[in-house]
Formats: sequence, C-alpha cells, structure tokens
Amino acid sequence: MIVSSPRSFLTSLFHAAVRAADPLTGIKAHLPARPRGRTVVIGAGKGAAQMARALESVWDGPLDGVVVTRYGYGCETQKIEIIEAAHPVPDAAGLAASRRLTEAVKDLTRNDLVIALICGGGSALLPAPPEGLTLDNEIALNEMLLASGAPISAMNVMRKHLSTIKGGRLAAATKARVVSLIVSDIPGDNPAHVASGPTVADGSTRYDAIEIVRQYGLKLPQAALAHLASPKADAPDPDAPVFATHTHHIIASAGVSLEAAAQLAKSNGISPVILSDSIEGESRDVALVHAAIAREVLGRNRPFEKPVVILSGGETTVTLRAKGGKGGRNGEFALAAALAIDGHGIHLLAADTDGIDGSQDNAGAFADGTTVRRLRESGLDPRRLLDGNDSYSAFRAIGDLFETGPTGTNVNDFRAILIG
Repeated sequence: MIVSSPRSFLTSLFHAAVRAADPLTGIKAHLPARPRGRTVVIGAGKGAAQMARALESVWDGPLDGVVVTRYGYGCETQKIEIIEAAHPVPDAAGLAASRRLTEAVKDLTRNDLVIALICGGGSALLPAPPEGLTLDNEIALNEMLLASGAPISAMNVMRKHLSTIKGGRLAAATKARVVSLIVSDIPGDNPAHVASGPTVADGSTRYDAIEIVRQYGLKLPQAALAHLASPKADAPDPDAPVFATHTHHIIASAGVSLEAAAQLAKSNGISPVILSDSIEGESRDVALVHAAIAREVLGRNRPFEKPVVILSGGETTVTLRAKGGKGGRNGEFALAAALAIDGHGIHLLAADTDGIDGSQDNAGAFADGTTVRRLRESGLDPRRLLDGNDSYSAFRAIGDLFETGPTGTNVNDFRAILIG
C-alpha cells in the first residue's frame, strides 16, 4: 500500500494510541465495591482531572475528594475538587495540594474507601519536603534530576526518599482501604514508580538514593544529604501491615497503546513492528539506533520488509548541554533522527502522549528525509540546534511541530517511523 499522506497516517496512529489509554475504560473495569463508610478520591498527575471526571461518571454513590493536575489541564467535575499546580518544576500550589491530599485521608476509618487516581506527572505536582528541607530545595532537586540524564526510575527513587508523601507514605497515612487506579507512564509499568508511588510502596532504599547521587554527580544541599543518611528517609516497607488491604491496578499503559496503533496500521495495509514499550536512554542515542534500523529496512529490506511502520514507547532522557534551549525529549529524538535519515525516504513522528513535550506547548515533532535541508534553507544549523538542546526552535521554524493540546492521559513517549 502507498500512504498518500505520511503525516496524516502517523497522526492517526498517535490518536489511536491515546484513545487506547482513555482512563474511563480502565476505571470501569476496575471499579471497587462501595464501602460501608465514606468514599474519598485523591489523585495526582497530568491526566488526574480527566480520571476524576471519568470516575464520577460511573460511580454509583456518594463521594468527594481532591486531585492535583498541571496548570491548564483541569476539567469540569461535579464532586471532586481539581487543584492546578506547576509541572515539571514544583511550586507552592503543589505544596498546598500535597497537604490537602494528606488531610483528606488521615482521619478516615477502616469502613471507608480511598480511590487514588495516579498518573504521570504526579511527582512534580506533589512536593512535600521532609523536615529540614524547603520547597526551594525540592525545586532544585527536580531541576537537577531533569538535567542529569538519569532514567525516570532513578529520578523517582530520589524523589520518594526526599518526601513526606511519596514512596507509599500517602497511603500509609490512612486507616481506610486504598484502591489505586494507575495510568502508567513508566517503562516496565512498575506501579510504585508512577508519580513516585504516593500510594504504592516498593523495596528501594535510601542507600539506593545515595548511590544515584554518586552515579549522576548530583550536588544536593547538605541538609538533603544528611536526611538520606538518616533512618528518617526510609520509605514504608511494601510488606508493612498498613498496606495489607490495599490494592492497585494498571488501567492504561504504553503496551496497550502501541498495540492499538499497530492494529490501525495493519488495517491500513502497513505492517507494524513494535520494538518495545519500555525504551530508556539518551534521546539522541535512541534516535540513532531507530534511524539505523530504518535505513537498513529501506536499503536492504531487513530486519523487516517494507512497507513497515516501526513503533516504540518508553521514556527517554535529555542531558542538558546548553542553557536557553527549548524542547523536550521527543523533539530531541526527532531532530537527532532527522540528521541520521537526511535524504532518505523515511517519515517519523515522536510525541508525548500527554500532549506536552517538556515545558513547551507541543506534543513533539515530525521529521523526514527533507527536514535537514529545509532547516538549512531557513538559515538554521540543525547540528548546532541539537547541541543546544533547541529542538523546539528548529521544528517551529519549518512548521513541523506536532501540537495536540492536553490529551487527558499519559502513557509517555510514542514513536512511529514509516518506511517505504
């Protein structure tokens, strides 16, 4: 089959992936039984408001609660309060939201039920520094982690050992039964890593956090280092009795979304290949590997026969090499890939399923074999832009930004490469 508009085709695959991550479907499938007492809803993440609205539409009984989402990501709800705060760097509104969520659950009884709506972005939206540390310290930590190139799993180990709400601590603050409904943006779908696990404990330790400090050369303030050296940093043990009646469910994930995109490609006569839903690593390095596979397919019809669309997900990282650049990990992937497929008949889309790549207003970007030529014709040096972590400026200049607005869900990176 010949695809008449590669961009329209790639866009349709992205939207199929996002539809498959609609939280309403997963919430319906994992709706807990009504309790004898109260039902209180808490939540955090870039899709938490939409999750709250979906829950309200199917819950048969009284409920109330509060969730926090990113500025501009709220939506209208009837009973559950929506708070907006900053992401990816925390602010005072997030600090207040952390207190509100803790207050909402702390006086509940064993007859009550807490439904926790958790998705990606919750780590930054729930700042809660321990005694001796400040919000400014937590802001500095997030900025350091975002610039370090550390994978999301390492970032979240750090966050949960320098917090009073993450690492299962929010769930441990209540006597009520807690049911966590989780939209996973984490490679491997470890529920304790999504939003740094405010309601799901894991087995990582403060010694793991100390090793991450060493490995990535993090310049933490002395108060943070002292906290990590103290038993006060220990997160709750997942086998602790307080978690005995708690349950959690992954209601949407990258794997399900990639399968949906693959099915749509197949129905359009294009063979799909899913490389992985759990790819991590430096964005530009991951791009070079994807580009090499694409060139091999185009030139030698191996390891896959063309026409084919290669799909992958996960969460790559960007190590900042310069100040002042704009763009996120998907833009960085697309720009690095563009340099590697220059002059070839290859088209790709790299985007974040939540609709925002990094801190800008685009989900990601398109790239193809003409991207580098068009950038140079516009008077821009694509290599210099990549070295300056300025993919947003590159793709904005040639009209290749991919803009969707907030999608209401978040299963992380989506990459689709069309060959032949």
